[in-house]
Amino acid sequence: MASTLTVSQLNRYLAMKLRSDLKLKGVAVKGELSDFVVNSRSGHAYFSLRDETAVIKGIMFASNVRRLSFEPAGGMKLLVIGDVNIYERDGILQLAATEMTPLGIGAIRQDLEQVKQRLAAQGVFDTASKKKIPTLPGKIAVVTSPTGAALQDILNILERRFPLVSVEIYPAQMQGDAAPDIIASALARADVSGADTLILARGGGSEEDLKPFDTETVALAIHRCQTPLISAVGHETDTTLADYAADLRAPTPSAAAELAVPHISELFGALDIMTQRLVTAFSAGIARRESRLSGLVSELRLASPELRLVKAQSRLESLTGSLTAAMKQRLDSSSMLLDKYASQLFALSPFNILERGYSITMKNGSAVSASDLSAGDEITVRFADGSAEAEVKKVITNDI
Repeated sequence: MASTLTVSQLNRYLAMKLRSDLKLKGVAVKGELSDFVVNSRSGHAYFSLRDETAVIKGIMFASNVRRLSFEPAGGMKLLVIGDVNIYERDGILQLAATEMTPLGIGAIRQDLEQVKQRLAAQGVFDTASKKKIPTLPGKIAVVTSPTGAALQDILNILERRFPLVSVEIYPAQMQGDAAPDIIASALARADVSGADTLILARGGGSEEDLKPFDTETVALAIHRCQTPLISAVGHETDTTLADYAADLRAPTPSAAAELAVPHISELFGALDIMTQRLVTAFSAGIARRESRLSGLVSELRLASPELRLVKAQSRLESLTGSLTAAMKQRLDSSSMLLDKYASQLFALSPFNILERGYSITMKNGSAVSASDLSAGDEITVRFADGSAEAEVKKVITNDI
């Protein structure tokens, strides 16, 4: 008789059996995804995988969910790898998934994502390495199909906006299996052409048509370019690896041409503004310098030796006038005093007495009196109108 088991014992036994079966470990199951839900608290994902006749429950733990390179959605065809086990509490057979890979279109996108990750790891998409597009390019190299409408759009806009720029065309096949290598070769030649800016352009197309621009070959060729590059691949809604690798992405070839050059009328307007600013600044500078020069001239004039000389000359003339006046006054005063003394001297002069009939007796050139004479002395007697030589006969003195 078979032994009696509890539900827990049975589920535990089945779980042990499944865990010991190596064929149920790392099993790959393909099917359509449905009911995919991620628990917001635990981060675990719960789902169902079905085909035309059957369905199996599945779980993916949070650590594996975080490693997914795409966002699973209901209706996707997936290849799921995991272990088959039983959730013992509810007795539910389930697939504990460790990996999920989209099939069909999803697989292509998965491959593209892997290429994108490899390129990102090499720094192909780093923002810090992006080069600035020149404002005034003298030469632009365009890598595109020589027969496509994209080229004509670019040429027309460049001619209209900035006819001074020269343009060189580097023909390249834009689609097909050989396109990536051809595009990479054309980019390498354009990069050493001396152009200031490169434009890689294609006028849109289907997802299949744009495949060359989602290749590692083209993305790396763009990254290797030393010349700033604008990508213009597809339409506004299409973004390729080439766009991520480029220094600047334009939604269309026409937009790329507009981004590559300024409008010449804007340059003339800017030139007028700059000219006016220059004239204003120049005039203001001249005015400031003239004012400064006037100040320096005034300072120089005040400190000039000529001015000092003029002042000194004026002072000298003033002092000369004062000295002349003082001398004249002194001379006049001295002359008056001299006249006074002369009058007094004249009044006291013995010669003045001679005019009244008196005479002066002189001996040996000196005036003498009677007591100075002896008989026989030779004397000179001076009168007002002349003199006489005489000899003393006798000296008579007055007794006082």
